Amino acid sequence: MIDIKFLRENPDVVKENIKKKFQDHKLVLVDEVIELDSKNREAKLKGDELRSKRNSLSSEIGNLMKQGKKDEAEAIKLEVKKINDELVENEKLEAEYEAGVVERMMKIPNIIHDSVPIGKDDSQNVEIKKYGEPIVPDYEIPFHGEILEKLGGIDLDSARRVAGNGFYYLMGDVARLHSAVLTYARDFMINKGFTYCIPPYMIRADVVTGVMSFEEMDAMMYKIEGEDLYLIGTSEHSMIGKFKGQLLNKENMPYTMTSYSPCFRKEKGAHGLEERGIYRIHQFEKQEMIVVCEPEDSWNWYDKMWSYTVELFESMGVPVRTLECCSGDLADLKAKSCDVEAWSPRQKKYFEVGSCSNLTDAQARRLGIRIKGEKGNYYAHTLNNTVVAPPRMLIAILENNYQEDGSVIIPEVLRPYMGGIDKITIK
Repeated sequence: MIDIKFLRENPDVVKENIKKKFQDHKLVLVDEVIELDSKNREAKLKGDELRSKRNSLSSEIGNLMKQGKKDEAEAIKLEVKKINDELVENEKLEAEYEAGVVERMMKIPNIIHDSVPIGKDDSQNVEIKKYGEPIVPDYEIPFHGEILEKLGGIDLDSARRVAGNGFYYLMGDVARLHSAVLTYARDFMINKGFTYCIPPYMIRADVVTGVMSFEEMDAMMYKIEGEDLYLIGTSEHSMIGKFKGQLLNKENMPYTMTSYSPCFRKEKGAHGLEERGIYRIHQFEKQEMIVVCEPEDSWNWYDKMWSYTVELFESMGVPVRTLECCSGDLADLKAKSCDVEAWSPRQKKYFEVGSCSNLTDAQARRLGIRIKGEKGNYYAHTLNNTVVAPPRMLIAILENNYQEDGSVIIPEVLRPYMGGIDKITIK
């Protein structure tokens, strides 16, 4: 959510930002906010005037009673009652206008960074840089689901019987590799100075609406029936929510945390070969990183965070590239975002394995996360980034380490977490 003072003073800038995100249907929200905000401030001013008048009259009643002028005092009491009735109605208007402003402000996208390329969707994202040499071997690499089955590492049929499509059983050495990636990623981030955390896997509605837009919430989140709880789609949700309503001490900034969690997503409209297997699923596990920091430090942290993911993948020998997300591909709360994509030698192209985002103060405004400064309190900046999501990471490892005999070489940095074995063979 952007600063309403900024919107009042720069409505044309806010409208232009909406246009850059190709959300012209939201342009009307700016004018509606300005109108409702004006009415709300008028109502608040009227309320202040009524309360001042009431206080003055109440004081006069006391003086009149002391002077024995009971009839005059009673007349003024009637006037005070009328003011109280008027105040009740005025406060209803204030609440109505305030709710209208907040409802619309929650739908207006965050101001994007000047460096964000303008484009309608992810097809117009811009490649930044490639890391590592993408190699295509001279033998055929099967679909990752077939590789997993040959290694005895997956059971989709049983998962369908138990939970339906979009779930899986990981088995044996493949399941161990999955855990090894997470454990290695955890230690990697701890060594970068991040505090390890296992957060709640469910969050309340006021946290959900604090960390994402209503559209994202509807598309992603599973709600617990009969309770004010949602399953998290990523641990970033509960990690940022940890700071909800907090006034943070300046000397403790920044907060840098890395978290493990299972994640749950609806993943509507996932079809086709590449969407099957373990690429797009309803349940997966993930290592995440978040930063809550001073506003002036957030862009420095942004560059650090995505570079950590690149470094992690490079350490496992997986070629990656970074993409600058264009304006139309940014979720509403994001000011800037870049994707990390891993090389797929089978498809001969890159595929997304992580995303790094700076949300500036958008989440902090929604959640009330402020820093106590010497000259007053101000909103923090929040950032999040995928360290690694093993289902997709597994695809990258399987394909980039697949051997002609059907075995898969385990990246050297993962072998200590695999009991020292160096490859997984066909079962």
